[in-house]
Amino acid sequence: MSAARHVAIRPAAAAPGPRRTRPAARQIASRHVAALALAALAASGLVACADAAPSSGTASGTASFSGASSGTVSPSGTTPAVAGRLVVLAAASLQPALTELGDELEAAHPGLQIDFSFAASSALAEQVVAGAPADLLLTASAATMTTAAERVTDQAVFAGNTLVIVTPPDNPGKVATLTDLENGDLRLALCAEEVPCGAAAAQVIEQAGLTVTPDTYAENVTAALTLAVTGEVDAALVYTTDAKDAGEAVRTIEVPEAASVVNDYLVATVAEAPNPAAAAAFRALLDSERGRAALTDAGFRVP
Repeated sequence: MSAARHVAIRPAAAAPGPRRTRPAARQIASRHVAALALAALAASGLVACADAAPSSGTASGTASFSGASSGTVSPSGTTPAVAGRLVVLAAASLQPALTELGDELEAAHPGLQIDFSFAASSALAEQVVAGAPADLLLTASAATMTTAAERVTDQAVFAGNTLVIVTPPDNPGKVATLTDLENGDLRLALCAEEVPCGAAAAQVIEQAGLTVTPDTYAENVTAALTLAVTGEVDAALVYTTDAKDAGEAVRTIEVPEAASVVNDYLVATVAEAPNPAAAAAFRALLDSERGRAALTDAGFRVP
C-alpha cells in the first residue's frame, strides 16, 4: 500500500487527523479480511451499481433506514474500472467501520486508493459546499447533510446511532444515570450543539427535563470521548459506537432516555465526484451484507 494511503485529506475548513489515527487509548478494531470474501466482492458486480434510489422520506431528511444508493455505469453499458483515488469525507464516529471496509475494497481492487477525512459532520458539509475535491460525503445527521444538499446527489440513510454516557474506568464522579449529569461538581463534556452528537445530547437532556451545564463543548464526538479516556472530565455523552470502540478505556453507562433520539447517518455522492465509479463501489459495499455486518459490529443500527 502506498504512503499516500495513510494520509487523510485536510480541507481548509477543518483539520481532521490522519486517516489511521484514533485516540491513544482506543482499541483498534480487529480486521476480518478473508480471501474468499474479497474474491466474492470483486466478482459480485458491486463496482458498477448499487440499489434503487432512496425513498422520498430520506430525501426530505425523514428517518427511513432505506440504505439505498446509486451507482454509475458507462454509456456503453460496460463496467467502469474501480481504480484511482477515492476521497471520502465522513463523520468522526464512522472511522473504525469505514477504515475496515476501505481496506477490504482496496484489497479487492489493487488499483484503488481510498483517502478518508474524518471530522465533525458540519465541518465536512461546509467543505463540500466550498468545493472540496471529494467523491462521497457521510454525515451523522440529516440536518448536516442538508447543508450540502445542492452539492450532492442520491442521499440515503444507511445507519443509526444513539448516545451513552462514558466515564474514566474508575468513574470518579460516581455517575450512574443521566440525572447525575445535573451535579454541578461533575466535570462534564458534551459535543458542540452544531454537530450531530451535540444536537442529540441537547435533545435527550431537554426531553428528560434536566438542567445540565457542561464544562467543555467538544468539536466532535471523538474529542468528547478522548476527554473521558484521558480523565480530563468525569463524564461525557458520546455515541454508542465510540464507547464500544474505546473498550475498557472507559466505563459505559446506558441511557434509556436516549432510545428515542436516534441519529440517522446519511451517505451521498458529491455531484462533481472525480471518481464516480469508485464512489459507486464503496456505496455498494456499504449497503451490502458485509457492509451492514461491519456497521453492526461497530455498534450502529442498520436497516
